[in-house]
Amino acid sequence: MLKETFLNLIAEYSDNKTYNIKCWFEIEKKYSSKSRYYHNLSHIKNMIDELNEIKSLVNDLDSLLFAIYYHDIIYKATRQDNEYKSALFFEKRISQTDFRGIKKVMKQIELTKEHKKSDDNDTNILLDLDFAVLGLPLEEYRIYYGNIRREYKVFPDFMYKKGRIKALMSFLDSDYIFKTDYFINKYEKQARVNINYELKYLSE
Repeated sequence: MLKETFLNLIAEYSDNKTYNIKCWFEIEKKYSSKSRYYHNLSHIKNMIDELNEIKSLVNDLDSLLFAIYYHDIIYKATRQDNEYKSALFFEKRISQTDFRGIKKVMKQIELTKEHKKSDDNDTNILLDLDFAVLGLPLEEYRIYYGNIRREYKVFPDFMYKKGRIKALMSFLDSDYIFKTDYFINKYEKQARVNINYELKYLSE
């Protein structure tokens, strides 16, 4: 499904089937890296599955899909510029097609770094799709935060816990973790339950 969806998307802007499939295989390879336990193809699939439920709320579906596929294409737990690098990677690849929303998508990708509410509806949907995992049932959430820890295994516990607690507390301190009414109604309550559970776990 992921491959078909991407190839149908890029085919709207490129007649070069060889190039299109090359772009897909590159995405597949990047997200299948052995160091990725959460930021992998399953994450992309989950985002698209969620998106399929709310397509009617999206203004520019193609741009949002490109943002989903490329937002974590560059991912190293030790770096702070993954989103910026991912945006540049997207620009380099998709500039060879007829797609005209490159700058827009680059901005969306970069905004996944801080997850601050945007004036743009589609960007807020992207951010909520990215964080939907926070509101899943607790057992699934526990798998998620275990996989995040595995991605950050280079850091000792005391460093990891400090940074993770800070991030989680910033979520709780927000009026809403999610940016759109749809995701607030769907996931906000459970997300706060999950985050408080993880904070308790990290404090043990």
